[in-house]
Amino acid sequence: MDSIALKSALVAYIHYLCILLCIGSLLFERLTLQIDLNRSGVISIIIADIIYGLAGVMLIITGILRVRYFGQGADFYIHNPLFWVKVAAYISVGLLSLYPTITYILWAIPISKNNLPTLTSKLISRFRLIINVELVGFCLIPLVATLMTRGIGL
Repeated sequence: MDSIALKSALVAYIHYLCILLCIGSLLFERLTLQIDLNRSGVISIIIADIIYGLAGVMLIITGILRVRYFGQGADFYIHNPLFWVKVAAYISVGLLSLYPTITYILWAIPISKNNLPTLTSKLISRFRLIINVELVGFCLIPLVATLMTRGIGL
């Protein structure tokens, strides 16, 4: 068995799995967010966001590995404008996620004191909008990647 082919397949698999984990985590957050969250709901959202963050980091790592070692060569990617659209979309989604993530981190203070964070309908609506945009981004990024790997944009 070709060692390079096996490594390439494993890196691609982890990359795809991370995309699914990001989307699944965001969907969980989106469906769970509500004003009357109990302690376990708050903790579940925090855990989902941690999974989202870890999967996002692994997505970057496996993406870099695919560009540098297991894809069509770095020159193919860096000269394709769609690659940069994909990178910009990923960065935008990541930056959007900072506001909810920082808020979830701050929820640890009341949770540690056996209190629940204050959730308003305005905050929940804002988070839902942000998560909806992130979900759209995560659905468009693989589309752009699919077009890019087929040479569209060159």
